[in-house]
Amino acid sequence: MSLFNLRRGLTALFVAALPTGVYAETPKEVRLDYAYYAPTSLVLKDQGILEKQLAAQGISVKWVFSQGSNRSLEYLNGGSIDFASTAGLAAVLSRANGSPVKTVYIASRPEWTALAVAKDSPIKTLADLKGKKVAATKGTDPYLFLLRSLQSVGLDKNDVEIVHLQHPDGRVALERGDVDAWSGLDPHLAASQLQAGSRLLYRNVEFNSYGVLNVSDDFLKQQPKLIEQVIGAYEKARHWAVAHPQETAALLAREAKLPLEVAKLQLSRTDFSNSLPGAEHIAALKAAAPILLAEELVRPGTDVTATVDQLIAPQLAANVIGRQPLAKVAGQ
Repeated sequence: MSLFNLRRGLTALFVAALPTGVYAETPKEVRLDYAYYAPTSLVLKDQGILEKQLAAQGISVKWVFSQGSNRSLEYLNGGSIDFASTAGLAAVLSRANGSPVKTVYIASRPEWTALAVAKDSPIKTLADLKGKKVAATKGTDPYLFLLRSLQSVGLDKNDVEIVHLQHPDGRVALERGDVDAWSGLDPHLAASQLQAGSRLLYRNVEFNSYGVLNVSDDFLKQQPKLIEQVIGAYEKARHWAVAHPQETAALLAREAKLPLEVAKLQLSRTDFSNSLPGAEHIAALKAAAPILLAEELVRPGTDVTATVDQLIAPQLAANVIGRQPLAKVAGQ
C-alpha cells in the first residue's frame, strides 16, 4: 500500500470515529409540537419568534398539534417532530420503556391535573372510587396522577375500572355520566369546572410533574446549536408570558376556543419561574418513580432512578440561560 493510500485510510477511520454531531448538516426544517397544556408553545407559535430567528439560516418551522403527552411522544419517537412538549413523568415512562428521549428544558410547573367528579356526585373521598369507572389518558400525567392518588389510600388500578380516553373525551364522558370520575388535564379540566360545575375531588400539586421539552438522543448529539436556538426562543416566550398574563390568557382562550375565564383559571395554576432542568426536577421525578414499577408500567427490574438521570440533559439550557446546572446528572 502506498503512503498516500495509507494516510487516506487512516483519515477515513479517524473521521468515522468522530461524533456524528460534528458533521450533522443543519436541517432545512425544524418541527415542533404545540399544545393547549403548554402555554409557552402557543406564545412561541403565535409570535413567530423561532421563525424570525431561523429565517436567516434558511430553516423553516413546522408546527404539529398535540392532544396530550402520549401523542407528543408518539410523534417524537416516530420521527414526525423534533421537539415534544410533555409532562415530565410521561417522558420518564417513555425512556424507561426504551424510547431515546431526552429532556432539555422546563417549560412550566403546572398544577394541570386533578381528579374530578360531577357536581352532584355522591363520591366524596378517594376511597369512594373503589369499584368506580375513572377516565384517564394512559401514559400521561393525569393517568400517573390517578395511580399515585389511589396508592395514597391503599388502592391500585385493579380497584377501579380505568376507561382509556383522550383528555377532551374524558371530560365529555364525565359530564355525560359515562364515568364516575375523570383524571383531567387543563384547559379541559378548568373548562369542566366552570362550564359544567365539575368538582375537584382530589388535588395534590406534588403529584403533578413539570411541563418539559424533549428531543431524541440522536437529535441532541447532532443538533446542539439548533436546540439552543429553540430553547432561546422558548425563553423569550416564557418571559413574555410572565410579563403579559392577560394577553397570554387571551391567546390561550382564542387558540383553544375557550372562555377567557377558563384560560385564566388554567394559568392561575401554572408557575413559569424555573426553566432550567435541575435538582428539584430530578428529585420530583425520582419520587414518582416507584409507581411505575409498582403498577408494572415499565419492565420488571428497570432502574427508574437511573432512567431519570439519563433523561435529564440540562447543559444546553444552562448555556442559554447563563447558569450552571443545579446538579450534576449522570451521563452528562
